[in-house]
Amino acid sequence: MRKPCFDNLLKILSRRRPDRPTLYELFLNDTLYSRFGGHALTGSTDPLTRFSTIAAAMAAIGYDYAPNTANDFRFPVPDFHSLKTISLNEGSAITDRASFSAYPWPDPDAFDYSVLDRVAATLPDGMKIIILGPCGVLENALRIVGFDHLCFILADDPELARDVFDAIGSRLLRYYELCLKFDTVGAVVGNDDWGFKTQTMLSPADMRRYVFPWHKKIVAAAHAAGRPAILHSCGNLREVMDDVIDDMKYDGKHSYEDAILPVEDAYKEYSGRIAIMGGIDVDFLCRSTPAQVRRRADALLALASEHGAYALGTGNSVPEYIPEDNYFAMTAAATAP
Repeated sequence: MRKPCFDNLLKILSRRRPDRPTLYELFLNDTLYSRFGGHALTGSTDPLTRFSTIAAAMAAIGYDYAPNTANDFRFPVPDFHSLKTISLNEGSAITDRASFSAYPWPDPDAFDYSVLDRVAATLPDGMKIIILGPCGVLENALRIVGFDHLCFILADDPELARDVFDAIGSRLLRYYELCLKFDTVGAVVGNDDWGFKTQTMLSPADMRRYVFPWHKKIVAAAHAAGRPAILHSCGNLREVMDDVIDDMKYDGKHSYEDAILPVEDAYKEYSGRIAIMGGIDVDFLCRSTPAQVRRRADALLALASEHGAYALGTGNSVPEYIPEDNYFAMTAAATAP
């Protein structure tokens, strides 16, 4: 176990070399958190115990931060956790102006953020919290409206589309502003999947019109508070990467797939402009041997050894179906003596 040092992530996010190889994930899973955090996490675990368990587990594995949402602030949608897959049209709650007005929009100020202060007593020395959102601007629009309905609204009633995105974006911005008041918070993540394998879910023009302005405000809020902001977004974002870097001004980009843009290529193309976070493809982690994973992880760290701006991790997250030997082969590349 090595001592956490959040400054290593800060150096990466400012496109510098960290003092040592550094790990990054959007999140792990409750099996790993429970095993390494000293407490069995359940659905009823109180917020402080969950925060403390995640922090202890992340420190034990070799991370410099603990990722989590601040509280139960969410946009109400049907619970699909029991289903293995769902349609992007499932559970549509808004189809017109009347259903927009009737939707129970949550108030981020009505939720309790005090755990971000209380966790300071149990947070390992040198560690900070990285705040995740309850999904992002586009993801919540898709969950609340449904993909097909959203496309119809964009074409038939742009004013209603604007109101939907503004209702979501303004509340997410306020959530992040409230989180950034706490010293335990070291960075924020805008976790918002934007694309398919070949393109963005909406046209780049509509992304710029409805989605990106709110991300720009979230990043600006983080920067005003002296914290970096990381974008986690799946899909093919090539057409909008200049927006991510030059307009929204995200400090780091996470989520990569070999079938879209291998992380090695992303590093060569973008690391001079934005930090590259994670990137070892989840499918590769599932299908490879531990030796193959270790070779790729070592090669990535070697690629970034001169210029920095890279943190080692998966291309998405660490679901429970990734073979643990493969996961630990990856982390060992950064943590082994």
